[in-house]
Amino acid sequence: MKMFTKNKLITGSALLVALSFSQQIKAQEVISIQQAVENTLKNNLNIKQAAFNAALSEENVRQSKNALLPTVNGTVNQSMQWGRSQVTSGLYLNTQNYSLSPSVSANLLLFGGGTQLNQIRQNKLLLAADQTNVEKVKNDLILQVVTAYLQVLNNQDQVKATQQQLDVANSTLKREQALLDVGNKTLADISQAKSQAATAELNLTNAQNQLTISYLTLGQLMEIQPPMTFKVQPPLVNELNNIQNNYVPSDIYNQALNTFPDIKLASLNTKAAEKAIDVARGSYYPRVTFGGGLGSFYQYQFAFPGNNPFFSQLSDNFGKSINMGISIPIFNGFNARSNVRKAKIAFQQRKTDEQLSKNNLIKVINQAVADLNAAQSRYSSTQNAFQAQKDAFYVIEQRYAVGLVNSLDYSTAQTNRNKAEIDFILAKYDLLFRAKVIDYYLGKQIVF
Repeated sequence: MKMFTKNKLITGSALLVALSFSQQIKAQEVISIQQAVENTLKNNLNIKQAAFNAALSEENVRQSKNALLPTVNGTVNQSMQWGRSQVTSGLYLNTQNYSLSPSVSANLLLFGGGTQLNQIRQNKLLLAADQTNVEKVKNDLILQVVTAYLQVLNNQDQVKATQQQLDVANSTLKREQALLDVGNKTLADISQAKSQAATAELNLTNAQNQLTISYLTLGQLMEIQPPMTFKVQPPLVNELNNIQNNYVPSDIYNQALNTFPDIKLASLNTKAAEKAIDVARGSYYPRVTFGGGLGSFYQYQFAFPGNNPFFSQLSDNFGKSINMGISIPIFNGFNARSNVRKAKIAFQQRKTDEQLSKNNLIKVINQAVADLNAAQSRYSSTQNAFQAQKDAFYVIEQRYAVGLVNSLDYSTAQTNRNKAEIDFILAKYDLLFRAKVIDYYLGKQIVF
């Protein structure tokens, strides 16, 4: 994972937005990393979308269970007939008839090769997978929040450092100008000091722009629109002193297998695909259905007054029926066999996906532990280098003040000190980030 990069100059409209935004984050509410995570989990739309998918899967489970119930349907058929018809043998009359035939029927699948039961089981697994996906989305967002949060902290320190560097450069320029005025410095010395001040000012502008962008990134994760109404809380001073450095990758991996949602999601998808094979195999078996019905009939002939009353006819014509049917699949163009084969292939794909997830997990954990160890070494080295450059610059500064060092050597020492400070800031937050990544895979709450 690459977290921090060198600052780049932002131009045009992006620069104007960044400069105006940097003025809006002063004197605002300070939030902790826990609050940033909570706000993201509460407001982020990706989580809501994943929750909607889980709700749809829950309805699929409910629907597949309801499919076990019998189907009941009621029908009412009406018809009108008119024209010549034979009333008695050899006698034809123009007639007009009205008929009504209400009925109610019910059907129940007694056996369908286990398709319905297996569909319920598969839908339950798919529901569990979608619910786990909600947790995965949350988990991924937490790491994004930590990354964005630490980027803000890093950029804040960069702004402080570059502001101090600008103050030093301006003080130097002012002193050089005063010495030039009394004839103790040359125009070359002033040009060198002006160049140093201009570079420091550009570095400060770049750092402010990067701070603005990092605030925007963190705010977008929390679904907050500009202007931002918060600032971030820096970690405690002893945070870096409490970082563990004896992690064993296999121990982290074994713990992550039981808690990491990516692995659980892949496992549930595999089980759902395996159950889909049983669903497809149901097409090989006969279907046994049982049903029954109630019905009646009413007819009115306009040519013959004195038709039986409506309810009398319905009562006289009332009938009942039951039926049982068996549908045996003999040949369906190998459709059932093809569906089973495709389900088996999908199952193998899911098994491979699950193994890939596990392989990827052990790779990233090994990399995370290696990155943490490297970050600790880099932090120690940059801390020592920064202290050494500060000491060296202090000596050069004292000698420069009494004219024992020229402006070029002074400028070089100042540049080296500034670079060492920036490297130290980057190393500090990189180490903190790498430690939090380990906590992430261990399923720990990320706090500082």
